[in-house]
Amino acid sequence: MPSPDVYWLALRRVKGVGPRTCRLLIDKFGSPEKIFQLNADEIGAAGVPRNTARSIVEFRDFDPLEKELCELPNIGARLIKWTDDDYPANLRQIADPPPFLFVRGPATLTDPNCIAIVGARAASDIGRRMAQRLGLELAAKGFTVVSGLARGIDGEAHQGALDAHGITVAVLGCGVDVIYPPEHRQLADAIIAGGGALISELPIGTQPLAENFPTRNRILSGLCLGVVIVEAAEKSGSLITARMALEQDRQVFAVPGSPLTGKTRGSNRLLKEGAKLVECVEDVIEELAPQMIKRPPESAAPTVSSVPQETENVKSPPVLPTPAIVNAPDLAPDSAGAILNYLTDTERLHVDSIIESSGLNAQTVLRLLLELELEGRITQHPGKLFSLA
Repeated sequence: MPSPDVYWLALRRVKGVGPRTCRLLIDKFGSPEKIFQLNADEIGAAGVPRNTARSIVEFRDFDPLEKELCELPNIGARLIKWTDDDYPANLRQIADPPPFLFVRGPATLTDPNCIAIVGARAASDIGRRMAQRLGLELAAKGFTVVSGLARGIDGEAHQGALDAHGITVAVLGCGVDVIYPPEHRQLADAIIAGGGALISELPIGTQPLAENFPTRNRILSGLCLGVVIVEAAEKSGSLITARMALEQDRQVFAVPGSPLTGKTRGSNRLLKEGAKLVECVEDVIEELAPQMIKRPPESAAPTVSSVPQETENVKSPPVLPTPAIVNAPDLAPDSAGAILNYLTDTERLHVDSIIESSGLNAQTVLRLLLELELEGRITQHPGKLFSLA
């Protein structure tokens, strides 16, 4: 007799059963295990095509799926199902949520305050720097940074979040045990070690085929309150993510670029069509502030969402606090002064040395360094080295 979780994998592997059909059946019957106990007429009565209903009834290939589940702990992964409390609340709201996710890493995925940063793989130096800056600043303010682990903008966004010692999640177009591109293996390991996660709806071992990525993008945008596009050509895959975000009623942001380069024609077109212009992290936060869940009193336990239940086994996800730093008072000016006093215009100091000497925590130092750089008072050099401007 297959274990209950095997039926979840089995339902998705049946020919003709996509995410929308999965949701339809689970809404109607409560669990995949019950669905596989029905006959074709009962399944068809829920609105499923006759051929698909027959394929569900005739499915018997459970043993490989049992082995797949047994392999998950060996790669540090787990299965999160649509009916579980820790299934992402934002993702549950989209029209075609994946019935389950493979998750590799400690991140709980219950933070609703996620923001995606995506863009060109062949990004310019300016685009890379902007993506890293946005990732760092958002993570420093308590947001979860979501991206796709791709070359260019995605990788820089993840790295920025890691530099702020924040949480970042990579949504893959392959199995969670397959790292693509291969040169991002160290980055993937750092995401997991930093408390984040690699996630995918695809079976372990699935290779990064081109057809996997457009459907992957709906998860990337669905997890988030908004999507920031940093450099996108006219036919960029990032524009697919932007379109899906709009369909999911998510906010779309774009960083403007020079009209003299083809790298930004897609993102500039998004701005013409109504995307919100982003020049700094505050542009993102101010736009999303009305959507963000209010922070409960410190002594109060998290309240429970009042989302109507679609099955008797589904529990509403908890309402989580808004990132605390978003509405925090400005940092004391002498904190910035301490950093300025330590830097010189002739010697380049590593960020770790600045953190150690300042006596401030890493997130505060990184935030101050960015503010000082934006003000033109300090200069960042390759290798996370800083000096007075």
